[in-house]
Amino acid sequence: MTQSLLQPAKSLQARLLSMVLGLAALVWFSAAVLTWVDTQHELDELLDGHLAQAAALLVVQQAGADDDDHELVDAPSLHKYAPKVAFQVFHDGQLMTRSANAGQQPMATQLAGFSTVRMPDGEQWRVFAAQGAETDIQVFVGEKVESRDAILRAVLRSVFWPLLIALPLLAAAGWWSVRKGLEPVRRLSAELGRREPQALEPLTLEDMPVELEPLVDSLNAMLQRIDHMVVAERRFTADAAHELRTPIAAIRAQAQVALGAGDDVVERRHALQATLAGCDRATRLVEQLLTLARLEANPAVSTVPVDLAAVVQRIAADLAPAALAKSQILELDAQTGCALAVDEVLLGVLVRNLVDNASRYSPPGAQIHVQVSQSSEGPVLRVQDSGPGLSEEALQRLGERFFRVLGSDQPGSGLGWSIVRRLLDVFRARVQIEASTQWGGLSVTVTWPNSV
Repeated sequence: MTQSLLQPAKSLQARLLSMVLGLAALVWFSAAVLTWVDTQHELDELLDGHLAQAAALLVVQQAGADDDDHELVDAPSLHKYAPKVAFQVFHDGQLMTRSANAGQQPMATQLAGFSTVRMPDGEQWRVFAAQGAETDIQVFVGEKVESRDAILRAVLRSVFWPLLIALPLLAAAGWWSVRKGLEPVRRLSAELGRREPQALEPLTLEDMPVELEPLVDSLNAMLQRIDHMVVAERRFTADAAHELRTPIAAIRAQAQVALGAGDDVVERRHALQATLAGCDRATRLVEQLLTLARLEANPAVSTVPVDLAAVVQRIAADLAPAALAKSQILELDAQTGCALAVDEVLLGVLVRNLVDNASRYSPPGAQIHVQVSQSSEGPVLRVQDSGPGLSEEALQRLGERFFRVLGSDQPGSGLGWSIVRRLLDVFRARVQIEASTQWGGLSVTVTWPNSV
């Protein structure tokens, strides 16, 4: 199931834009709420101060009035907003003065301070109560809460209108900025889309942002690795075809000899033996090619505890008959307890190639010494022989695919050391190749890191 069927694709531009605008809207809303709360608080403080000041004036005015004058006086309404404000003045519990919209009952039960009350008509009022010095005068000054809310809405309207206009402009600016900032990404995508499948040259883009440089560098490094792999694969295919052509041609030639031998049994037998030898050579070449292909395709191998000494003993036992057939002396000095965390099959391939090479390229009667030991750095495998050794130039090229030492009359493909080198990389082991001071031939020392 494709990604489009699992969930809708979301572009990087849409994701960035939603995040930027979402955060901007959140900040805008938070600022609006804080502005609302702060404005309401400041407005209440201001209007409460006016109520307190008005109450104080009424207390002072009533305190200076004639105590014998107890006639109720209704204050005139002099402004269109006067119905939104009311006051009452009591003297010894008797209502003396009031506004036209104030009833005869006290506006609040609280005799001092601020309170919010609901009048009989259902309106909410903000009332401030104050008393004279001798508590004989009681003053109530009130203001409709609805009028306060109207003032608050008017103030906030003048504040929020510019912000409401700025919000879509901010969204447009954010969209343009995100789109402009992602232009290098789109150019990179377009460049990759225009490239041919076989184009492996490095990417080059002008005005590359710093954030995209690691991505482009990684892409170029990957393209370089792919290029090397393609070149190596083509070379490997061509070389393998060339190497396979030789044993196949030899088998065909010997088969033709066997067909033309007639009644000559000796000639036919010799031709058939040569055919079998050619088949063995082709089989070994194919096995080595398959091993190398396996290592190239899947370098990650299983790692389980393996006894290096036991593996070397088994491989030496398998190769001993071939060494005896050449009158060679195969010696083994293997300590026990040299454990490795590696793939046992691949370890056997490595040991077999090293010991088989020492036997194959050493003359009859040569000595081959295989030693397994444990050093402070880790397990060590050393294979030495009394053969002709290698020149300095040959040592430098050892491990190249299909490289063989000139003048060698032994059949082979030159893949053995390529496999050894690849296995050493897989095992993270270190190899040292030099002339054997004890035997005079070649000395190969492989050291594994301690892993068990």
